[in-house]
Amino acid sequence: MFDFIFGIINLPVIIPSPALSSIYSLSECKENYCQLVLIWAVSMASHGPWWRLPIRRRQGVNLRGREAVAVGFKRSVLCLDYLAIKSKSDSLSELLLSVCSVDLLSNKTGQNRLEHHTDLYHGNELIIRRGQTFLMELDLSRPFNSKIDKLHLDLRTGPRPAVSKNTHVLIPLVEELQDERWEAKIVEQNSNRIKLSVNSDPKAVIGRYKLTVTVSCPNGKAATTHDPSKDIIMLFNPWCEDDTVYMDDEEERKEYVLNDTGRLYYGTEKQIGARTWNYGQFHEGILDACLYVLDKTEMLPSARGDSVNVVRVLSAMINSPDDSGVLAGNWSGNYAGGVSPTAWSGSVDILKKYSQEGGMPVKYGQCWVFSGVTTTVLRCLGIPCRSVTNFQSAHDTDVSLTTDVYFDENMEPINHLNTDSVWNFHVWNDCWMARPDLPPGIGGWQAVDSTPQETSHGRFRCGPASLTAIRTGQVYLKYDTPFVFAEVNSDKIYWQKNRDGTFRQIHIEKKAVGHYISTKAVGSDERTDITHLYKHAEGSEEERIAVETASRYGSKPDMYSTSKVDVTVEVNLEGEGPRMGADAQLTIVVTNLSSQPRSATLHSQVAVMYYTGVLKGTVKKEKLSVELMPNEVMFDSLSLSDVGSHSTVTVTEQFIPTQAGPRKLVAALDCKQLTQVHGVADIVVKD
Repeated sequence: MFDFIFGIINLPVIIPSPALSSIYSLSECKENYCQLVLIWAVSMASHGPWWRLPIRRRQGVNLRGREAVAVGFKRSVLCLDYLAIKSKSDSLSELLLSVCSVDLLSNKTGQNRLEHHTDLYHGNELIIRRGQTFLMELDLSRPFNSKIDKLHLDLRTGPRPAVSKNTHVLIPLVEELQDERWEAKIVEQNSNRIKLSVNSDPKAVIGRYKLTVTVSCPNGKAATTHDPSKDIIMLFNPWCEDDTVYMDDEEERKEYVLNDTGRLYYGTEKQIGARTWNYGQFHEGILDACLYVLDKTEMLPSARGDSVNVVRVLSAMINSPDDSGVLAGNWSGNYAGGVSPTAWSGSVDILKKYSQEGGMPVKYGQCWVFSGVTTTVLRCLGIPCRSVTNFQSAHDTDVSLTTDVYFDENMEPINHLNTDSVWNFHVWNDCWMARPDLPPGIGGWQAVDSTPQETSHGRFRCGPASLTAIRTGQVYLKYDTPFVFAEVNSDKIYWQKNRDGTFRQIHIEKKAVGHYISTKAVGSDERTDITHLYKHAEGSEEERIAVETASRYGSKPDMYSTSKVDVTVEVNLEGEGPRMGADAQLTIVVTNLSSQPRSATLHSQVAVMYYTGVLKGTVKKEKLSVELMPNEVMFDSLSLSDVGSHSTVTVTEQFIPTQAGPRKLVAALDCKQLTQVHGVADIVVKD
């Protein structure tokens, strides 16, 4: 009688038994580890020969390379059938766990892109917003066993990723997801395929991440190699309550993040013009171009999780004087070698040209172009943003928080001192975000200006400056709040030089700047006046308190301690003001507010100037002696005329639409003599 034990032995063979020699040669077995799968029956009573079978070298065990270890049975082998011999790679695949493929479910019409509001971006990359879960699927070499197998995701961004800098993220597999952290959970398993729900940190660094997947089991560890087609692009998330750019109104999110066209306002407060601008943040190549602009900055990747820092750095990178940014400014009127600022109708060509030409500044831009490009970049990265126009916009050059005009003893302008100016209009941006770096209540809309006017900490940039701080005169709160305050609410003060070289105030205009601050309305092409967000009603007690509070932090803190002026001058425009091709009627009103007679000299000057406030030339200049009795009001008038010509130009262009649905067709005329000539038509592009 024989007692039999049946089973399967998995033994790697280096030196085969004679029975194997017909299948594997000795040299083959030396070069290739093989696994012997056999069924045996062993007698418990009989004795048999020793079988010399080798043991496979294991990681961490110090065995000689081809050492054969004698392994035998003291009992006779009655039956030995070789069922199969498999190569090591085939056999270990049944034990080792590896990743065969990764599917990021990144199709633009799929669940990830729709839920993250990134379905409008061109292409099929995985574009997601931080602080929100996304799905991905993994095909494994065998079914995943949560009891013995382990898995984690590895994300890296920037040139030198580091866990301590949040640029190298290790995402563990957990049973339940928790908010405000990187984690992954298996939500579905079907044989070798698993679906993961991955949660991201709402403070995560934005940008392009390289993905690898690492799996391990008791028999070993394996990781995928980096595949650029599996990169993940992370954006800010206005839909996430824990993100600093969170905006709670869905209609505003649609307008300030998802709308790819807008309106820019220009002209004068009496003649407000509007032009349609194609922001094009979802256009092919624009997301890559915006990330390229971000990479061109000196900001470390670890700082890209802070919306305040990102906005501040980008306000410098959109202009070019000191960092080879996107746009070169030009106010000379000579645009040879580039494109006239009035000829641009959108941001797409500008950003594409900048990225395709290796970061060479694009020629040329003025304030509305800088603003339009800034809106594109910020919306593209997920920061709510709008373009804003301020009419009668002051440019304070000496941090006095006033707009100062200096005259000599003879009431002639002192040109080298008159560096402050008032622009007909100036366009900048508002962006929406919390300000954890400032006291509570300062978050919300923040002014940011990419037009290079004055340096801030050594760079041409401006903001973000809280509109709440601007409105209340809290100009000591960063960034660049004094400059923006002066743009919208500075008093215009006239100074005359005394014989001893000092200056005295001779006139003050308290309502000279910051009129009809405008932006496009939410959900329509109408203009919305947002002046009340920047300052209290002109002349109100709150507004005067804000002005005097702000001035204490300027270069002339004692500005409002001087004696009161009792003779005032006011200039009124008849009708809607000057128009191209029509006469202009102006009335000068001089009022003696005192109870005593006053002798005064009225100096009037009419000049042509650029919208920036820079004088082109004098048209008319008068000096008039005036004797005013107590409480007397005197009127003087000026008449100016100009005749323009009109013509019609017809141009035919061909183009290929790239996105279906309701669109806007925008056209602009590039003409030195006729500026700001443009038009827009609503069209429907069919699939």
